[in-house]
Amino acid sequence: MRLATFNLLHGMSPADGRVDLDRFAAAVRSLDADVLALQEVDRGQPRSHRADLTALAAEAAGATDARFAPAMTGGPGVWRAALGPVRGVPQYGIALVSRHPVTAWDVWRLPRRRTWTREPGSRLPRPRRDEPRVALVAHVDAPEGRLTVVATHLAYLRGHSGQQLAYLRDRVADLPRPLVLLGDLNLGLPGVLETSGLRTLADVPTFPGHAPRTQIDHVLVDGPVEAVSPARAVDTGVSDHRALVVDVTLG
Repeated sequence: MRLATFNLLHGMSPADGRVDLDRFAAAVRSLDADVLALQEVDRGQPRSHRADLTALAAEAAGATDARFAPAMTGGPGVWRAALGPVRGVPQYGIALVSRHPVTAWDVWRLPRRRTWTREPGSRLPRPRRDEPRVALVAHVDAPEGRLTVVATHLAYLRGHSGQQLAYLRDRVADLPRPLVLLGDLNLGLPGVLETSGLRTLADVPTFPGHAPRTQIDHVLVDGPVEAVSPARAVDTGVSDHRALVVDVTLG
């Protein structure tokens, strides 16, 4: 079974600054993933042609199940926390698409906290909060057995991502194993392993996409799930991240 996580930058290619929906679909198709976690996913946003990127990804992947979990409603500059999916309203969040049936879904809202930052040219720090973040939980009925998948995109503000990962560590403790945590965690591998208590199946730089120097996208596991070959960071031609792909077997 192939797992992948991909921060798709709402489908934009930094090479030309454009969102080309056919190019995005081709990028997803090229990953050939059975279970694919997506971050920075638009639905109904003008910048991505008001498309439902989750639906496009599901079609391109040949998925039987898919779910979009909005973190925010509105558009850039006027975001507000999303209370749930709303048709016809621009939203932004994460998604999971699966070629195997998903028997149950859940969405968790992650903790937020305020920090103080000093803007360029300002003498005094100002309070700032990271954007709302969510995690999407899927119980996947794969041919090799059941797999619990948690997909997320953690905060980029210093200290916040670690706090959210610790929250997830505690929250997933009672979920069925084997378990995999996929996503852009905005943390390097040493910090991820120390905080999560999970194992990694991928140790390869993913960011920035044109010349990766660091790994902030991760595939973490607990229980009987193992990689059958080294993980790969794939340049899809879309996004400022490389997609992270790993083939696994379930015990």
